[in-house]
Amino acid sequence: MPESAWKLLFYSLSWSYGAYLLFGTDYPFFHDPPSVFYDWKQGMEVPRDIAIAYLLQGSFYGHSLYATAYMDTWRKDSVVMLLHHVVALTLIASSYAFRYHNVGILVLFLHDVNDVQLEFTKLNVYFKHRGGVYHRLNDVVSNIGCLTFSVSWFWFRLYWFPLKVLYATCHSSLQSVPNIPFYFFFNALLLVLTLMNIYWFLYIVLFVAKVLLGQMQEVNDVREYDVEESSRAGKEPGIQLPRALKERLHLKNGLVKDKRL
Repeated sequence: MPESAWKLLFYSLSWSYGAYLLFGTDYPFFHDPPSVFYDWKQGMEVPRDIAIAYLLQGSFYGHSLYATAYMDTWRKDSVVMLLHHVVALTLIASSYAFRYHNVGILVLFLHDVNDVQLEFTKLNVYFKHRGGVYHRLNDVVSNIGCLTFSVSWFWFRLYWFPLKVLYATCHSSLQSVPNIPFYFFFNALLLVLTLMNIYWFLYIVLFVAKVLLGQMQEVNDVREYDVEESSRAGKEPGIQLPRALKERLHLKNGLVKDKRL
């Protein structure tokens, strides 16, 4: 619950700020994606409001690398999540350095909205049963949140992202700047990001299939390890330690217990 509450707070603020930049200012990037490369020049000045967004996002994803590995609950997709954070941090840092910040704001806006819905829905799942009492309102909200999250994931990440971002970076960029530097590097990273979005969408499809087939009676995160599954597969949530290190830790714990006795 604290993990989801923290992420909900950050993504709500970051997405709201991204929405302000795209719809509350004169930036035309959302309605006119090719404009992200209009008047592009190497070493051009980064507007302060966009620089603030980059500072916040870069700091968050830098922290997320450590948090995913050592603080957050270990899930079936945690390795992919680590890869996602590496790709995201690389895109943020390099797009700022090479002045592709306009398209970066569009990428962040199209991704953060789904994280807001995901963490809000998960909080309501956790709040359904509290104090030994079932709360129907949280159950209804989590079901609605799951539906809107599934639709918005497809719409923002699998429809608008290729239509607006990939079209602008793969096609429009060459028209505005024929010899634009690092063309293949940035587009390769964006394509990797697209593949990860498809990978996570498969989890969404799996969840919907389980609900329709009656294999799941209530909303739950299908990425989570449950106790029975972990025992059956011989898995433990968290980063798996090498066998030699585990034996040393068990030996050390045994010596500590002996001293206490």
